[in-house]
Amino acid sequence: MNNATAATTLALALGSVLTLTAIPALAAESAGMEKCYGVALKGKNDCKAGAGTSCAGSAKKDYQGNAWKMVPAGTCVHTASPSSPTGMGQLDAFMEKQG
Repeated sequence: MNNATAATTLALALGSVLTLTAIPALAAESAGMEKCYGVALKGKNDCKAGAGTSCAGSAKKDYQGNAWKMVPAGTCVHTASPSSPTGMGQLDAFMEKQG
């Protein structure tokens, strides 16, 4: 296998993995679920935890503002989040409040 073929194979494999990891989140969104930022515990997020993270299970701390968890639609902004400026989960990533 030459370098070009190996690179193409690797790129296709990586693309497939990324697509497969996105499918459960998309299915959950269409099944009455929504992404809720700032409610996941350390290592328990469903995805997105900032630059340099791999996705699910990558939150480095509890209630991280850029990590989300799927929750039933309509419940996010009523879910406690001690790091959130409002004290509740957010529908978008946020900067955690200090202190």
